[in-house]
Amino acid sequence: MTALRTIQGTYKGAPFHMVGDGFRVSNYFPSGTNFQQRFSPFILMDYNAPFVFPPSDNVKGVGAHPHRGFETVTIAYDGYIEHNDNSGNHGIIGPGDVQWMTAGSGLLHKEYHEREFSKRGGLFHMIQLWVNLPRSQKMHPPQYQELLKAQMGKVELPDDGGAVRVIAGEYKGVRGPAQTFTPIHLFDIQFNLNGKAEFTLPESYNTGLLVLKGSLQINDIQIAAAGDFILFDNVPGDIVLEALTDDALVIVLSGEPIDEPMVQRGPFVMNSHAEIMEAFQDFQLGKMGNPDF
Repeated sequence: MTALRTIQGTYKGAPFHMVGDGFRVSNYFPSGTNFQQRFSPFILMDYNAPFVFPPSDNVKGVGAHPHRGFETVTIAYDGYIEHNDNSGNHGIIGPGDVQWMTAGSGLLHKEYHEREFSKRGGLFHMIQLWVNLPRSQKMHPPQYQELLKAQMGKVELPDDGGAVRVIAGEYKGVRGPAQTFTPIHLFDIQFNLNGKAEFTLPESYNTGLLVLKGSLQINDIQIAAAGDFILFDNVPGDIVLEALTDDALVIVLSGEPIDEPMVQRGPFVMNSHAEIMEAFQDFQLGKMGNPDF
């Protein structure tokens, strides 16, 4: 029998709070768990669990703000979000879509509810991740990937058990569309009742999953329910997930750690305090661009 990868722990996110007026999130890391480098290259995960926003003529969201040294990844399950940045990128994503923004050397961006969604209101369900960049790429020119639902890799599970949607990396030889600077596997799994998914990820990769809906059994021993984040040990072994409810939904994150110093201060993630101070100075001097875009 193949060994199963052991579990380090089960974690909950921090209490829900508003980011701007458009995102009601629980921060799983760093606030909820204090993982720091333990879950590199993933720095932050804000989870906007399903929440109904009422109709509004005022577009809700977050105004222009800077980033440098990492990437933001926004995954939409319900609702519509719009993005603008001062590098000239613009996009709207809805259910099943992903936007992957590389802040790199620095830019300012806005994130807000798409105007028509704001007017009618409705269910909003999203995740935002921050993914670190290695030292060699922290000053890479900003770029933007709009990854639509139709572009995602897809693998049907056996016995009508559901499907795996591949955003980055691969599952069973099917690759996702995201281009990444370090090796990352990012996919979500929608299960039907008793559906089963099995996979093996490199033992050196930091690997975890968040249950978004329903409940499931992990490696035949651990039960996880909606809102649970499971962190796996860095040991060899397969991961086996079996749904205990119909329409269970899980997102799996796995990535090669970036073994470098990391300093985070607000919207900047660099390798040293000096680089952080330089980022703040560059922002204040307007080197990251005009906020009135």
